[in-house]
Amino acid sequence: MFTQFITILILVSIVGCILYGRRLIRTEKVDAVFGNPERAKGGTHWIIVGSSAILLIWLYYSWDIAKGFYPKSANELCQVAKVNESLLGLKYQFPIEEREFKSTSIIKIENKNLQIITNEIQNSPDLSSSQKTTLVGFINETRQLIPLLTNENLMETDTKIQIKEMTDEIRLLTSNFKKNDYPFETDEQKNERLRAVSEEGGWGITKVQSGTGSIENTIEVPLVPATNKGLKFDAAAKELEIINDKFFKLRNHNPQFKNSIKKLKDTIKEYRSNLGDAEEVASNYAKNIVKIARRVEYASIYPPNALNEMQNAIVEFDNVQKSEQGGLRFVDMFLFPAGTIVSSGTSCSEQGSGRWLPKPSDTLNKFILMSKPSVGYKNIPLLWIDMMDVSKIIGFILPDWIADVLPGEYPIHTKDGVVEQNFKGRVLKVVTGDFKLFKIPVPYGHIWDSFLRVFLGLIFGILIGVPLGLFMGLNRFAKGFFDPLIELYRPVPPLAWAPLIISVLGIDNTGKVFLLFMVSLSIMIISARAGASGTQLSKIHAAHSLGASKKQILRYVIFPNSLPEILTGIRVAVGMCWGTLVAAEFLAGTTGIGFVENVAKKYFQYEVIWITIFIMGMLGLLFDVTLRKIIDKTIPWRGKG
Repeated sequence: MFTQFITILILVSIVGCILYGRRLIRTEKVDAVFGNPERAKGGTHWIIVGSSAILLIWLYYSWDIAKGFYPKSANELCQVAKVNESLLGLKYQFPIEEREFKSTSIIKIENKNLQIITNEIQNSPDLSSSQKTTLVGFINETRQLIPLLTNENLMETDTKIQIKEMTDEIRLLTSNFKKNDYPFETDEQKNERLRAVSEEGGWGITKVQSGTGSIENTIEVPLVPATNKGLKFDAAAKELEIINDKFFKLRNHNPQFKNSIKKLKDTIKEYRSNLGDAEEVASNYAKNIVKIARRVEYASIYPPNALNEMQNAIVEFDNVQKSEQGGLRFVDMFLFPAGTIVSSGTSCSEQGSGRWLPKPSDTLNKFILMSKPSVGYKNIPLLWIDMMDVSKIIGFILPDWIADVLPGEYPIHTKDGVVEQNFKGRVLKVVTGDFKLFKIPVPYGHIWDSFLRVFLGLIFGILIGVPLGLFMGLNRFAKGFFDPLIELYRPVPPLAWAPLIISVLGIDNTGKVFLLFMVSLSIMIISARAGASGTQLSKIHAAHSLGASKKQILRYVIFPNSLPEILTGIRVAVGMCWGTLVAAEFLAGTTGIGFVENVAKKYFQYEVIWITIFIMGMLGLLFDVTLRKIIDKTIPWRGKG
């Protein structure tokens, strides 16, 4: 019901906003000329259309619309897939979906192989004339095996009877399949089936017992038929499977063929045993001839017209089963784009975009589950509050060397085994956070860890990169000295630095923050340098004329002029930092969004992967919106000069 409501709401929103936008265009008076940024302001209705269109595409190609409006369609398509899988083996033998009989194809291939070996033998310099004559004789005997299988007069009566029985079974199945009450299920069987359906669960919530005994949900297609239509196809698939097995066990081996192939194999075996070590080439050719003979023996080769009735019966059943699908074929065609439900062995699965593109409803349920602090991911919540003692924060901020530079010695234990603290020891406890104060709530979890790493790396890059970039833009020495260093490491992809930095600084936050600092540093230096060197000379001369000092010129002229470039650089650095952070958490980490995605990738948890993508997008958007507000407040003159 939720998916149905959302789908209808999206369609109404798209249509309503488009109509509103068209009406607004006709009635709104726009004074701004083309190219004026004022013309791009507003347009909330188009934002709704764009967002709704993306969500609608997601709902459609993830098959969530099919699941919402036809929740049992996947189960019914699963039963249809079972029939198609059972038919596939039978159709494979006939020119139904193939261009020719399988028997014809095999005969063409093996005759071609025999001709290739004949040419090789006749042109081989390593064989004597007698060996060539003998081997070519073996080839001719092998070639004569095929007519023994394709001659209808040599076909055994028992083989004909079995083919007719299988044909009659297919026709009987076709006749029964048309009946509404097929497969003639009793009330007891129906109750047992419905009980199994209830235990198995619906599409997308199949219950599976894990190794620890707990019940876990996996995205699978229910296998037990849940509807009468599905039951009909399931029963037909079981009957076809039996017929299919009997057909592939059947061999058209008449007495003449059995005697001929036995004689050929025995003759070649004796011939090879009499060859010496120096005659290995002849032995190999004889061995290859036997292989072809065995392939002919185990292939399903029949006379050209022996299977016509069976082919007609299969085609008739195939047409009937397609007709019996009814509206399900249109559901499959229009609501299961880029794929369908397929059967493989004892299970059914989604094959196509619905397999790798999780359904919004399932993704939302998984996100709600992971958002619970008691669940989280790998026993760590996505984002929650933890009560932390203020002493830990003080210990993190204050460096340990404060205690080291104080005069005196650290306390030493007495002969009684007691350690009496002195002033230096107490200071060490303070700077290391080894004391108790009061607790305050602090955020923690995967989202917070990633956010904090990006924020710290960005802040350090801004604090060092902006002053250095301004200095390089104003000073010849700074530009000449630092420019080669910056340009040496800037083109190197962050992933190339990641293994080295993480190996040196460890897999904790230090290595990741330093890597992000390196990414943001080069961007901020280039942005600040470009802003400083691009300052209009007339403004600087005007400030000099008014008696401004160097500091005043830097503060009131150069820095404001560089601010647009700096803020744009920050926006670029945010995106680069997020991309680098995920890669770093992929390589090494026990927390963070990248770590979550990496683990989810190993276990094919597509919903979790899409959740991490959504979270990273939202966090990036949060950074960008914040920067937009800062830009609007700090440089309102931009674009208006």
